[in-house]
Amino acid sequence: MNINSKKGAQIYTPLSLKIYDWWVLNISNTYAWQCKTRPVLMDHFQKFMGENHMDIGVGTGFYLSHVSKKPKNVTLLDLNPNSLKAASERIAPLYAVRCIQHDVFMPIPEDLNNSFDSVSMFYLLHCLPGNMNAKESVISNAASALKAAGTLYGATILGSGVTHNKFGSKLMNIYNSKGIFDNWQDSADDLRAILDAHFQEVDVKVCATVALFSATGKID
Repeated sequence: MNINSKKGAQIYTPLSLKIYDWWVLNISNTYAWQCKTRPVLMDHFQKFMGENHMDIGVGTGFYLSHVSKKPKNVTLLDLNPNSLKAASERIAPLYAVRCIQHDVFMPIPEDLNNSFDSVSMFYLLHCLPGNMNAKESVISNAASALKAAGTLYGATILGSGVTHNKFGSKLMNIYNSKGIFDNWQDSADDLRAILDAHFQEVDVKVCATVALFSATGKID
């Protein structure tokens, strides 16, 4: 299957990234997806973060810039160079940062295998093309970067098995029609099934229309 993962990433221009925190993390999370950035998503981000951390789908670096307990090393991985630049510049005063421009549908570079205590992917999966099963390779690739006891965790907006309000439904229609999202078929059950296939311990909780997930103990 030919997967074009650039469509969901190309929306992040220098201009759109300037309003990302306000529009996505404030307005959309509160009123459309009904799962607030603070405290819900912020607490989830901090809870599973280890000393050697990789963030996939980096946005603006908001979460890493606001954590109270900071990791020793941070690797940022994203297909979009604008996001990498914005996030790395934002958190550079806080961490030793490594940036990697990479397509998450492709295997993680070999030198990153078995390297990280934690890998986060917040608001990445719903931007990727295909149904949840088509996104399984992304989970598998991320798992390869983890140490044996490391944790993969994140959040994603669901399209199936949840009820969107009028504002959320409007955004879902616009974003899916433009290829920014591809998540009408994404469900918490399908996400859990994929994580169960790759990890020994899996937890998926739903906050309104957002799945908060964590998975530990990768299965080789």
